[in-house]
Amino acid sequence: QVQLVESGGGLVQPGGSLRLSCAASGSSFRVYVMGWYRQAPGKQRELVAQITSGGTTNYADSVKGRFTISRDNAKNMVYLQMNSLKPEDTAVYYCNCKYDNSYWGQGTQVTVSS
Repeated sequence: QVQLVESGGGLVQPGGSLRLSCAASGSSFRVYVMGWYRQAPGKQRELVAQITSGGTTNYADSVKGRFTISRDNAKNMVYLQMNSLKPEDTAVYYCNCKYDNSYWGQGTQVTVSS
């Protein structure tokens, strides 16, 4: 069982930045595939960014060049640096771990509005 706790969401103006953090439990963190997903009202949950145990990353086209996913295996942490935020980035952001199963955090709200 892996537990995930997100933090760092909030309200930001268009063009601003936020950094989301996700703390994961377990002693095998370094082999977990970690990702960030988001779900806007009335829409399906979608993959935002993913990072493998080897550090390979992939991003949704809508966030390429603006968001960066990273991980710190020593701290069991994964981060999502979000720059140049747009109103359409508004959503609940969820941390995800793929290991023996797929695990989800509780989500953190990101609102981009002036």
